[in-house]
Amino acid sequence: MPQHVTVVDYDPSWPQRFWEERDRLCGALGEAALAIWHIGSTSVPGLAAKPVVDVLVAARSLEEVDAVEPRMRELGYECLGEFGIPGRRYFRKGGDERTHQVHVFDAGDRENIARHLALCDYLRSHEDARDEYAALKRSLARRFPYDIEGYCDGKDRFVRALEARALACYDDSWDRLYLAARRVQRPREISPLVEAGSVAAALLTEAGNVYVGVCIDTACSLGMCAERSAIAAMVTAGESRIRRIVAVMPGGGAGTPCGACRELMMQLDPAAREVEVLLDYESRRVARLGELVPGWWADARMAPEA
Repeated sequence: MPQHVTVVDYDPSWPQRFWEERDRLCGALGEAALAIWHIGSTSVPGLAAKPVVDVLVAARSLEEVDAVEPRMRELGYECLGEFGIPGRRYFRKGGDERTHQVHVFDAGDRENIARHLALCDYLRSHEDARDEYAALKRSLARRFPYDIEGYCDGKDRFVRALEARALACYDDSWDRLYLAARRVQRPREISPLVEAGSVAAALLTEAGNVYVGVCIDTACSLGMCAERSAIAAMVTAGESRIRRIVAVMPGGGAGTPCGACRELMMQLDPAAREVEVLLDYESRRVARLGELVPGWWADARMAPEA
Protein backbone atom coordinates (compact mmCIF):
# COMPACT_ATOMS: atom_id res chain seq x y z
CA MET A 1 0.00 0.00 0.00
CA PRO A 2 1.46 3.44 -0.91
CA GLN A 3 2.50 5.74 1.89
CA HIS A 4 -0.22 8.12 3.06
CA VAL A 5 1.12 11.67 2.96
CA THR A 6 -0.41 13.62 5.82
CA VAL A 7 0.66 16.98 7.25
CA VAL A 8 -0.58 17.83 10.75
CA ASP A 9 -0.23 20.70 13.21
CA TYR A 10 2.90 20.82 15.33
CA ASP A 11 2.77 18.34 18.20
CA PRO A 12 4.64 19.34 21.39
CA SER A 13 5.31 15.64 22.07
CA TRP A 14 7.62 15.32 19.07
CA PRO A 15 10.79 16.46 20.92
CA GLN A 16 10.11 13.88 23.65
CA ARG A 17 9.69 11.20 20.98
CA PHE A 18 13.10 12.19 19.66
CA TRP A 19 14.79 11.97 23.06
CA GLU A 20 13.29 8.57 23.70
CA GLU A 21 14.49 7.31 20.34
CA ARG A 22 17.88 8.94 20.84
CA ASP A 23 18.45 6.81 23.93
CA ARG A 24 17.64 3.68 21.94
CA LEU A 25 19.90 4.74 19.08
CA CYS A 26 22.78 5.43 21.46
CA GLY A 27 22.47 1.85 22.66
CA ALA A 28 22.38 0.45 19.13
CA LEU A 29 25.07 2.61 17.54
CA GLY A 30 27.42 2.72 20.53
CA GLU A 31 30.77 4.42 19.90
CA ALA A 32 29.99 4.73 16.19
CA ALA A 33 27.72 7.72 16.96
CA LEU A 34 29.54 10.92 17.89
CA ALA A 35 26.50 13.22 17.89
CA ILE A 36 22.75 12.76 17.42
CA TRP A 37 20.40 15.64 16.57
CA HIS A 38 16.65 16.09 16.07
CA ILE A 39 16.18 17.55 12.58
CA GLY A 40 13.40 17.98 10.06
CA SER A 41 10.07 19.70 10.51
CA THR A 42 9.19 17.93 13.77
CA SER A 43 12.20 19.66 15.36
CA VAL A 44 10.84 23.16 14.61
CA PRO A 45 8.30 24.44 17.18
CA GLY A 46 5.11 25.61 15.51
CA LEU A 47 5.82 24.03 12.12
CA ALA A 48 3.21 21.73 10.58
CA ALA A 49 4.79 18.45 9.54
CA LYS A 50 4.39 14.85 8.58
CA PRO A 51 4.42 13.08 11.98
CA VAL A 52 7.79 11.45 11.31
CA VAL A 53 10.74 12.11 13.63
CA ASP A 54 13.90 12.75 11.61
CA VAL A 55 17.23 12.07 13.28
CA LEU A 56 20.70 13.12 12.11
CA VAL A 57 23.74 11.13 13.27
CA ALA A 58 27.40 12.10 12.87
CA ALA A 59 29.41 8.87 12.82
CA ARG A 60 33.02 8.12 13.59
CA SER A 61 32.99 6.14 10.35
CA LEU A 62 30.33 4.65 8.09
CA GLU A 63 32.07 1.30 8.36
CA GLU A 64 31.36 1.25 12.10
CA VAL A 65 27.71 2.04 11.37
CA ASP A 66 27.50 -0.76 8.80
CA ALA A 67 28.87 -3.16 11.42
CA VAL A 68 25.97 -2.47 13.82
CA GLU A 69 23.15 -2.81 11.29
CA PRO A 70 21.84 -5.93 13.11
CA ARG A 71 21.26 -3.80 16.21
CA MET A 72 19.31 -1.26 14.15
CA ARG A 73 17.14 -4.04 12.78
CA GLU A 74 16.44 -5.15 16.34
CA LEU A 75 15.04 -1.65 16.97
CA GLY A 76 12.68 -2.13 14.03
CA TYR A 77 14.60 -0.19 11.39
CA GLU A 78 15.00 -1.04 7.73
CA CYS A 79 18.63 -0.55 6.65
CA LEU A 80 18.52 1.03 3.17
CA GLY A 81 22.13 2.05 2.56
CA GLU A 82 22.74 5.39 0.82
CA PHE A 83 19.17 5.52 -0.55
CA GLY A 84 19.94 8.17 -3.16
CA ILE A 85 22.42 10.35 -1.24
CA PRO A 86 26.11 9.38 -1.62
CA GLY A 87 27.89 9.08 1.72
CA ARG A 88 24.70 8.54 3.72
CA ARG A 89 23.32 5.60 5.65
CA TYR A 90 19.52 5.75 5.78
CA PHE A 91 17.31 3.86 8.21
CA ARG A 92 13.54 4.03 8.55
CA LYS A 93 11.03 2.60 10.99
CA GLY A 94 7.35 1.94 10.47
CA GLY A 95 7.34 0.86 6.82
CA ASP A 96 5.08 2.89 4.55
CA GLU A 97 3.54 4.62 7.58
CA ARG A 98 6.96 5.41 8.97
CA THR A 99 7.46 6.92 12.41
CA HIS A 100 11.22 7.61 12.41
CA GLN A 101 13.93 8.25 9.85
CA VAL A 102 17.64 8.21 10.66
CA HIS A 103 20.20 9.89 8.39
CA VAL A 104 23.82 9.01 9.16
CA PHE A 105 26.84 10.83 7.73
CA ASP A 106 30.54 10.63 8.49
CA ALA A 107 31.46 13.29 11.06
CA GLY A 108 33.82 14.83 8.51
CA ASP A 109 31.00 15.41 6.01
CA ARG A 110 30.55 19.07 6.90
CA GLU A 111 28.40 19.83 3.85
CA ASN A 112 25.59 17.37 4.59
CA ILE A 113 25.66 17.87 8.35
CA ALA A 114 25.65 21.66 8.08
CA ARG A 115 22.79 21.85 5.58
CA HIS A 116 20.50 19.84 7.86
CA LEU A 117 21.38 21.77 11.01
CA ALA A 118 21.33 25.14 9.26
CA LEU A 119 17.85 24.62 7.80
CA CYS A 120 16.33 23.71 11.17
CA ASP A 121 18.09 26.61 12.88
CA TYR A 122 16.82 29.02 10.20
CA LEU A 123 13.21 27.85 10.43
CA ARG A 124 13.24 28.16 14.23
CA SER A 125 14.27 31.81 13.99
CA HIS A 126 12.37 32.94 10.84
CA GLU A 127 8.61 32.76 11.36
CA ASP A 128 7.79 33.96 7.83
CA ALA A 129 9.81 31.14 6.23
CA ARG A 130 8.30 28.63 8.64
CA ASP A 131 4.74 29.68 7.77
CA GLU A 132 5.43 29.69 4.02
CA TYR A 133 6.91 26.21 4.25
CA ALA A 134 3.95 24.94 6.27
CA ALA A 135 1.47 26.29 3.71
CA LEU A 136 3.38 24.65 0.87
CA LYS A 137 3.46 21.28 2.62
CA ARG A 138 -0.25 21.35 3.41
CA SER A 139 -1.03 22.17 -0.22
CA LEU A 140 1.19 19.36 -1.52
CA ALA A 141 -0.26 16.85 0.95
CA ARG A 142 -3.75 17.61 -0.36
CA ARG A 143 -2.51 17.31 -3.94
CA PHE A 144 -0.46 14.12 -3.47
CA PRO A 145 -2.12 12.19 -0.61
CA TYR A 146 -0.66 8.83 -1.74
CA ASP A 147 2.31 9.98 -3.82
CA ILE A 148 5.34 10.64 -1.59
CA GLU A 149 7.59 11.26 -4.60
CA GLY A 150 5.22 13.90 -5.96
CA TYR A 151 5.06 15.50 -2.52
CA CYS A 152 8.87 15.59 -2.18
CA ASP A 153 9.39 16.83 -5.75
CA GLY A 154 6.87 19.59 -5.16
CA LYS A 155 8.82 21.08 -2.27
CA ASP A 156 12.32 20.39 -3.58
CA ARG A 157 12.94 23.79 -5.18
CA PHE A 158 11.62 25.67 -2.16
CA VAL A 159 13.73 23.62 0.26
CA ARG A 160 16.90 24.06 -1.81
CA ALA A 161 16.42 27.84 -1.87
CA LEU A 162 15.72 27.82 1.86
CA GLU A 163 18.85 25.76 2.52
CA ALA A 164 20.95 28.26 0.58
CA ARG A 165 19.62 31.16 2.68
CA ALA A 166 20.10 29.18 5.87
CA LEU A 167 23.69 28.19 5.07
CA ALA A 168 24.57 31.78 4.21
CA CYS A 169 23.95 32.82 7.82
CA TYR A 170 24.86 29.62 9.68
CA ASP A 171 28.09 29.40 11.67
CA ASP A 172 29.08 25.74 11.95
CA SER A 173 32.30 26.30 13.89
CA TRP A 174 30.93 24.93 17.18
CA ASP A 175 29.69 21.82 15.37
CA ARG A 176 33.07 21.51 13.68
CA LEU A 177 34.94 21.80 16.99
CA TYR A 178 32.63 19.49 18.91
CA LEU A 179 32.87 16.75 16.28
CA ALA A 180 36.64 17.17 15.95
CA ALA A 181 36.97 16.57 19.68
CA ARG A 182 34.55 13.64 19.65
CA ARG A 183 36.48 11.94 16.84
CA VAL A 184 39.58 11.63 19.00
CA GLN A 185 37.75 10.96 22.25
CA ARG A 186 38.06 7.29 23.01
CA PRO A 187 39.25 6.06 26.41
CA ARG A 188 42.21 3.71 26.10
CA GLU A 189 44.94 2.22 28.26
CA ILE A 190 48.42 3.09 27.00
CA SER A 191 50.20 1.11 29.71
CA PRO A 192 49.45 -0.09 33.25
CA LEU A 193 50.38 3.41 34.40
CA VAL A 194 48.97 5.63 31.62
CA GLU A 195 45.42 6.12 30.34
CA ALA A 196 44.24 8.58 27.72
CA GLY A 197 41.26 9.81 25.76
CA SER A 198 38.40 10.03 28.26
CA VAL A 199 38.28 13.82 27.72
CA ALA A 200 38.98 15.53 24.40
CA ALA A 201 39.29 19.15 23.33
CA ALA A 202 39.32 21.12 20.12
CA LEU A 203 40.21 24.75 19.54
CA LEU A 204 39.82 27.16 16.63
CA THR A 205 42.61 29.68 16.03
CA GLU A 206 42.45 33.20 14.63
CA ALA A 207 43.90 31.76 11.42
CA GLY A 208 40.94 29.38 11.13
CA ASN A 209 42.78 26.16 11.95
CA VAL A 210 41.52 23.46 14.30
CA TYR A 211 43.75 21.62 16.77
CA VAL A 212 42.66 18.70 18.95
CA GLY A 213 43.99 16.90 21.98
CA VAL A 214 43.05 14.28 24.55
CA CYS A 215 43.75 14.01 28.25
CA ILE A 216 46.70 11.88 29.34
CA ASP A 217 46.37 10.52 32.87
CA THR A 218 49.47 9.10 34.53
CA ALA A 219 50.54 7.64 37.87
CA CYS A 220 52.56 10.78 38.57
CA SER A 221 52.32 14.52 37.89
CA LEU A 222 53.30 14.23 34.21
CA GLY A 223 49.74 14.01 32.89
CA MET A 224 48.11 16.56 30.62
CA CYS A 225 44.57 17.90 30.25
CA ALA A 226 42.93 17.62 26.85
CA GLU A 227 42.85 21.41 26.48
CA ARG A 228 46.59 21.70 27.14
CA SER A 229 47.22 18.88 24.68
CA ALA A 230 45.32 20.81 21.97
CA ILE A 231 47.12 24.04 22.92
CA ALA A 232 50.49 22.26 22.69
CA ALA A 233 49.63 21.08 19.17
CA MET A 234 48.70 24.66 18.23
CA VAL A 235 51.91 26.13 19.63
CA THR A 236 53.98 23.41 17.96
CA ALA A 237 52.40 24.44 14.64
CA GLY A 238 53.45 28.05 15.23
CA GLU A 239 50.16 29.61 16.39
CA SER A 240 49.12 31.10 19.72
CA ARG A 241 45.83 32.99 19.26
CA ILE A 242 42.68 31.05 20.13
CA ARG A 243 39.18 32.12 19.03
CA ARG A 244 37.06 29.28 20.39
CA ILE A 245 37.62 26.17 22.47
CA VAL A 246 35.51 23.23 23.59
CA ALA A 247 36.33 20.47 26.06
CA VAL A 248 34.20 17.32 25.77
CA MET A 249 33.74 15.31 28.93
CA PRO A 250 32.98 11.59 29.33
CA GLY A 251 29.40 11.09 28.17
CA GLY A 252 29.72 13.69 25.40
CA GLY A 253 28.80 16.89 27.23
CA ALA A 254 30.85 20.07 27.00
CA GLY A 255 32.61 21.23 30.15
CA THR A 256 34.59 24.17 31.47
CA PRO A 257 38.39 23.98 31.05
CA CYS A 258 40.24 23.43 34.31
CA GLY A 259 41.81 26.33 36.16
CA ALA A 260 45.34 25.52 34.96
CA CYS A 261 44.21 25.48 31.32
CA ARG A 262 42.37 28.79 31.75
CA GLU A 263 45.52 30.26 33.25
CA LEU A 264 47.63 29.02 30.33
CA MET A 265 45.24 30.52 27.78
CA MET A 266 45.27 33.86 29.61
CA GLN A 267 49.06 33.92 29.53
CA LEU A 268 49.25 33.09 25.81
CA ASP A 269 47.63 36.19 24.36
CA PRO A 270 46.82 39.75 25.50
CA ALA A 271 43.43 39.32 23.79
CA ALA A 272 42.68 36.02 25.52
CA ARG A 273 39.80 37.54 27.50
CA GLU A 274 37.75 37.35 24.29
CA VAL A 275 38.28 33.62 23.73
CA GLU A 276 34.88 31.92 23.55
CA VAL A 277 34.46 28.80 25.70
CA LEU A 278 31.59 26.41 25.00
CA LEU A 279 29.82 25.51 28.24
CA ASP A 280 26.92 23.49 26.81
CA TYR A 281 26.73 22.09 23.29
CA GLU A 282 22.97 21.46 23.19
CA SER A 283 22.03 25.03 24.11
CA ARG A 284 25.17 26.64 22.65
CA ARG A 285 25.79 28.37 25.97
CA VAL A 286 29.09 30.23 25.71
CA ALA A 287 31.23 32.30 28.06
CA ARG A 288 34.21 34.55 27.39
CA LEU A 289 37.44 33.39 29.01
CA GLY A 290 37.64 36.71 30.84
CA GLU A 291 34.34 35.90 32.55
CA LEU A 292 35.80 32.62 33.81
CA VAL A 293 38.99 34.29 35.12
CA PRO A 294 37.80 37.52 36.77
CA GLY A 295 40.34 39.83 38.34
CA TRP A 296 43.24 38.00 36.73
CA TRP A 297 46.56 38.61 38.49
CA ALA A 298 48.57 39.56 35.35
CA ASP A 299 46.14 41.92 33.64
CA ALA A 300 48.50 44.88 33.96
CA ARG A 301 51.51 42.99 32.62
CA MET A 302 49.58 41.61 29.63
CA ALA A 303 47.92 44.90 28.68
CA PRO A 304 49.04 46.12 25.24
CA GLU A 305 51.50 49.00 25.37
CA ALA A 306 50.02 52.40 24.53
